[in-house]
Amino acid sequence: MTTFKELNKIDVNLHTEKKGRFTYLSWAWAWQQLLARYPDSTRTVYEIDGLPYIATNQGVMVKVGVTVKGIEHIEYLPVMNHQNKCIPADKANMMDINKAIQRCTVKAIARHGLGLYIYAGEDLPDSEDSQPQKQTWENLAEQPPPEKPELEPNSQRFNLCKNWLQKPGNTIQKLRERYTISKEVEQLLK
Repeated sequence: MTTFKELNKIDVNLHTEKKGRFTYLSWAWAWQQLLARYPDSTRTVYEIDGLPYIATNQGVMVKVGVTVKGIEHIEYLPVMNHQNKCIPADKANMMDINKAIQRCTVKAIARHGLGLYIYAGEDLPDSEDSQPQKQTWENLAEQPPPEKPELEPNSQRFNLCKNWLQKPGNTIQKLRERYTISKEVEQLLK
């Protein structure tokens, strides 16, 4: 299996957070998942004139590369405020820049496959009727990952699914739409 396929099959939905209209994946969780599978992976924060960012009249930008098995994917990300608007160079502080570096790291990891589907459509124009939605089990069920992950016994996801099955109307058949479930795991869920 290729690096991309292995990372892309991981369901990251339970490790995301919705802020406004954007979905964020924890940089610490993404880095941990990457190193658990590819411990020789590295991250490079590119410096310009000794600084981990470039400041222009249009704003501040960071550049991060993540190398997995000798292949580097590079991402650029503007430094943004809590409304995802670019921060002018004279207003950006080191906390803003650090946050942008961590977000940029996640995007560079995503180019290797982990959580890439989160970014699908982020380059599309905003629709007037789009409503931000809180990430819950119910709306996660409506957004299946690109490939069905295997539901493993005694994992955090297994425990969430077991609790979810206790609610009226929820069935193992519905879970099968999202997950590959072995007979052994099905017995444990009952």
